Order: sequence, then C-alpha cells, then structure tokens
Amino acid sequence: MSTTTVMLRRDVKHLTRNPTTIFNAVLMPVVMLFMFVYLLGDAFNVGVDYVDYATPGMILLAVCYGLGGTAIAANADMTKGIINRFKVMDVPRSAVLTGKVVASVAINLISVIALVGVAFALGFRPSASLGDWVAVLGIVVLLGVATGWLTVALGLAAKSPETAGMAAIPLIMLPFFSSAIVPAEKMGPGVRQFAEYQPFTPIIESLRGFLNGAPQTSDVVQAVAWCIGIALVGYFWSSATFKKRA
Repeated sequence: MSTTTVMLRRDVKHLTRNPTTIFNAVLMPVVMLFMFVYLLGDAFNVGVDYVDYATPGMILLAVCYGLGGTAIAANADMTKGIINRFKVMDVPRSAVLTGKVVASVAINLISVIALVGVAFALGFRPSASLGDWVAVLGIVVLLGVATGWLTVALGLAAKSPETAGMAAIPLIMLPFFSSAIVPAEKMGPGVRQFAEYQPFTPIIESLRGFLNGAPQTSDVVQAVAWCIGIALVGYFWSSATFKKRA
C-alpha cells in the first residue's frame, strides 16, 4: 500500500502538471455541457428540461475526456525507461499500474464535481435522494476504474505516447453514439441499434434514473456488468502487456 501511495502521488503530479490534461479532463466537459445546454438545448425535444436530460450523459463524458492523459502517461513510463528503474528498486508491478488507475479516478471525480456544479448553475434540478446520490457516486467510481484499467492497457500496448493518445479517442467518441445527447429512439436506423446495445447507454440510463429518483433495475444491472467486464479485460490485458514489455 505504501508503494501504491507513492506511485499515486507521482501520477497525480504528472497529470496536474500537464495543462492539456487539465483542460481535457476538467474544462472540456464543462464547455461541452454549456454548449449543448445553453446554445443547442432548445433544438432537442426530449420531453424534459434539456439540462436534466443531458447532465447524466455529460457526467460520463467527463470520465472519458480525461483518459487520453492516462494512456499517454502509461506509455511514457513504458517507453522512456522509468519502468526499468522501478524494477531495480523492486517496485511491485501492481503498484505501478494501480497508481495510474487510482490517479485517473481521482481526476474523474474532480471533473464530475465541477461539471455537476455548472449543471446546477444552468438549472439542473435532480429528484435524487441521498441514497440515489451515493449510487451515482458508486457508478462513477466503478466506471472510472473500468475505463482506467482499459486505458492503461491501451497506453502500455501503444508504440509511442502519440499513438497512446490516439488509442483513447474511441472511448472519448463512444458516448456521442449513445443516449448521452438525445434518446436512442430518435436516431436513424443502424445508429439507433448501435446506441441501444453499446456499453455506455445503460450506464448513462442508470445515472439518469438515479438522478431522477427512479432507477430501472435492468439498466443498473447492465451498467454494473459492463463496468466489471471492461475492468477485468483492462486489468488482465494491462498486466500481461506490462509483464511482456517491461
């Protein structure tokens, strides 16, 4: 645990010292929320105030927008030789990888808090109880852990920091093809089916349900299952890649 804490402190410092990472992880989701709600909100007919509909999807976007920095940091450690120094110091492999995932989750939480604060300023008025808010926090953390492990795996597998940043782009774009911006049933054929069955849609609908005070059990079960599945894939992939390349 002490080694993991040191690695966590190191990774947080690296992320916070990168202005691009701070902008993408914290400010960009706020900009997206402001643009969709304040500038484009009247163009969407979703049956409720658009800020109430869009905020759950923007929470997921806030998690995804910080992933590029995590992938680049993981790749930089692998390609610049610092991992070899850690091996000489007998630093456990689990500490190196876990530190990056926990740092990613910490940045995600800061981003989500900032986003929700701006959403309230724009008129967001959820019906969630204290228990619902705890459930929202749980889903955000679970999603952050899942995407964090997958992003670390992508970063370790990439050949350079540049390609590592590009590898995270599909995760950043995937929420736009979900129910984050508009309901899936309003999309065209093909895109609608993709949005309905991709992993981020049940996660968003779970967040939306808890924030509205009326979660659907099926959405929550699917969301948790997807997060656990993604986390396991990312964990085993990153562990195998780290062992192979280090």
